[in-house]
Amino acid sequence: MSAYEEKAWLSSYAEWTPHEVELGNDTILDIYDATLAKKSYKNALWFFGKTTTYAELDKQVRSAAAGLKAFGVRPGDRVALVMPNCPEFAISFIAVLKLGASVVAHNPLYTEHELRVQFNDHGARVAIMWDKAAGNLGGLRKDTPLETIVSVDMTKSMPKYMELALKYVPLKKLRESRKKLSGPAPDTIPFETLLSSAIGGEGHDLQNPDIDQDTTAVILYTSGTTGEPKGAQITHGNFNHQMKAGKAWVQDLGKEDEKILAVLPLFHVYGLALNLGLGIMVGGEIILLPAPEPDLIQDALKKNPPTWMPGVPTLYQRIGQSALDNGKKLTSIRNSFSGASTLPVSTVETWEKVTGGNLVEGYGLTETSPIVTANPMDGSRRPGYVGVPFPNTIVRIVNPDNPTEVMPDGEAGELVVKGPQVMKGYLNKPEATEKAFADGYFRTGDMGVMEEDGWIRLVSRIKEMIITGGFNVYPDEVENVMREHRDIEDIAVVGRPREDGSEDVVACVTLAEGAALDPQGLQDYARERLTPYKVPRTFYHFEELNRDMTGKIRRREVQQSLLDRLNAGTAADGENSDGKPEQPTEEEIQKGEKENNWSVEQAPEGNEVQAEQGGQAEQGGQAEQAGQAEQGDQGGEADDNAGRHRLNEPEN
Repeated sequence: MSAYEEKAWLSSYAEWTPHEVELGNDTILDIYDATLAKKSYKNALWFFGKTTTYAELDKQVRSAAAGLKAFGVRPGDRVALVMPNCPEFAISFIAVLKLGASVVAHNPLYTEHELRVQFNDHGARVAIMWDKAAGNLGGLRKDTPLETIVSVDMTKSMPKYMELALKYVPLKKLRESRKKLSGPAPDTIPFETLLSSAIGGEGHDLQNPDIDQDTTAVILYTSGTTGEPKGAQITHGNFNHQMKAGKAWVQDLGKEDEKILAVLPLFHVYGLALNLGLGIMVGGEIILLPAPEPDLIQDALKKNPPTWMPGVPTLYQRIGQSALDNGKKLTSIRNSFSGASTLPVSTVETWEKVTGGNLVEGYGLTETSPIVTANPMDGSRRPGYVGVPFPNTIVRIVNPDNPTEVMPDGEAGELVVKGPQVMKGYLNKPEATEKAFADGYFRTGDMGVMEEDGWIRLVSRIKEMIITGGFNVYPDEVENVMREHRDIEDIAVVGRPREDGSEDVVACVTLAEGAALDPQGLQDYARERLTPYKVPRTFYHFEELNRDMTGKIRRREVQQSLLDRLNAGTAADGENSDGKPEQPTEEEIQKGEKENNWSVEQAPEGNEVQAEQGGQAEQGGQAEQAGQAEQGDQGGEADDNAGRHRLNEPEN
């Protein structure tokens, strides 16, 4: 029997994690009410030093719900939230659900043009926006169903002394800070009005709506760089699973002193589920940061040390290295979870040295709310693996061209998932929803391998796979090797098109401090660790690599930046090749035949087998690792902002 059939991964669970989590029939509101009943006295939110207890939060939630009701929000409606992490987001999120409506969360940095299609799709008539965003998005009321904009001035949620200083003290630094945090928002209704007794007084008698686990709680849009954006409908049941399974995964999560550092954006599924959702589930204090800026993070770590921190590798590396360099300890942080991109071993070592806690990675997507797999938190993690399926979750690896065919253990295929965290579909797009599923499983569009014991590693997104001389090269594999080189800070491996229709494997790198680009040295390092056809032909130096809001590298944008440089004649650095692909040995050919499911009598040059192998690769759609995804084609057209999270690797 295969690892999938035996559920071999269950034997790798930590001793405190059950194989099946009892989910019951709870909605997000049921979980919130249970926490409120037990921990009303505890701090729920922390924002620049100002705290809000669960009792105070609930009072504001009820006032906001009554205000929204006065604006005509009814069960089944949708309300857009367009703001960074702040107390108003948490208040609004729960208030919308209290009315039986659904939240649509958007990136506040998006332009009016980018949001117009999405607002016309979901049809929200009311939006609660950060005032700086509202000042730029008022035009949405002209050609979308949007009628009412409630504006949020984040400085009003700060401690009074800080609010007054930002407003009245004539110092340049304070004026600049205020400009970052707030801006004029004409023709909008201040959030304080929503909470005022004149509108919101009746909210304190508000009863929970008639909803169930299949009711849509949140709609999150996959970015539309490859097509029209699609709104993933995440239900109360989806979040119920993520909250309860997440708590079961992390030992002792929910102690009396639990504090969650919410630096990931709440408008993204990763931050929404693991910061706000899980924070409410365990009754923790949620430390809200409006942006992942180093100064804000360091200030929060000093003033209100967290115990639980979901994040991304770049955050862990920078914070951990800074603490190490300055002789500081971050021992309050007991557990950390990483997503959005591959987690280097060196980052884990640094982080665990300064915290004394655990750091593991996992994998998920917007459409899976997000977690699909995770490394256990009992010390059994495996570098380079995204772990094992989460409780109540079934994962299998299938042939991308025939998703009902399960691949043998150890062979690459498309990762598909079934479980209570999988979305109920894309809003207003039944055809896209149908294409996103096969045989009852959601098609991630990510290529992965399941070992005999059920552990999973990702090898690439289907359409990011590079085909060089007929051989398949998975960027993740090459990147994972090269990230361990001392001169490389980060890397994106992409394909550089050749005239013969094949591709060269090339690497775009940012360099560690004080390092210089040494293409020959990097190639020598790669040749010792990789089959020749996987070795990057060229290394290009980039000052920075394109990333989404979660910190995940957008390979396609990096590739386009490289092509633009090549076309402009400004990308010659690092070329160390005669232009001809390296020819694999007979042993490597046999290995390639096994890995890639084709055979040749001799090593192919150019595109002799590209029609066969390339045709296979071009089908199946593209998914991404942890961010958000668009499904289309066979397995979905996931986009770089789409709901893929690499939680070891996920925008709106």
